[in-house]
Amino acid sequence: MRLHRFYLPNTSDAKDQNLGAKSLWVHKSGLLAQWQKVLRYKEGQELVLFDDERECLYRIVSISKNDSVHLEYVTEYERKFPRKKIYLFWSVLKKDKNDWVLQKATELGVTNFIPLNCERTEKQNFNFDRAIKIIIEASEQCGRSDIPRLREPITLGESFKEYESIQKFILEGDGSTTELFKDYTELGLYIGPEGGWSPDEKKLFEQSGIKKISLSQFTLRAETAAIAAVSAAFLA
Repeated sequence: MRLHRFYLPNTSDAKDQNLGAKSLWVHKSGLLAQWQKVLRYKEGQELVLFDDERECLYRIVSISKNDSVHLEYVTEYERKFPRKKIYLFWSVLKKDKNDWVLQKATELGVTNFIPLNCERTEKQNFNFDRAIKIIIEASEQCGRSDIPRLREPITLGESFKEYESIQKFILEGDGSTTELFKDYTELGLYIGPEGGWSPDEKKLFEQSGIKKISLSQFTLRAETAAIAAVSAAFLA
């Protein structure tokens, strides 16, 4: 049976025991509902818990019908992290396209998500809490031991100032090949809105000296470009 992984960043509500304790009581209501009603866990089954420091295999000792599950420690796992640090700067997209980008880019290894409110961004509101939930669930599913960082949306100009030290690339049809990615273990990727960058934003890129990268001879949708760029950066 497949072992499910769960992110448990703070176990202080579990009788002040930290992850790695030989005996652990979990009281988080949302997590317990998933274990009991969705996965229908029974005594003796195993699961994996991880936080920002450790990843451990636990076995279920007992399940309370009220508000707790008692776990016993089995072993500790070696933690897995992305081999590059990639910042994804992308213009907030319409409908469920943001969800798709967040999920797939987390699985591929993006470490930092920076949503952008650009001049041609069609959807200005960004559901931060929903985005965090998607990122955590994707991290649990794919096996990575860290949770990518997400910040509130900023403008293009603000992103240049705040992330000044990072080597950045913009995805453009007339850019260089992705071979440039191989020279960096930390980099930022810029993905524009559905309507493209405005003339003023293009000037900002030129003035900042950000390198252009071409992914395809065809025009890619924004969400496709985001995933293709992240994949190319890790494969380089």
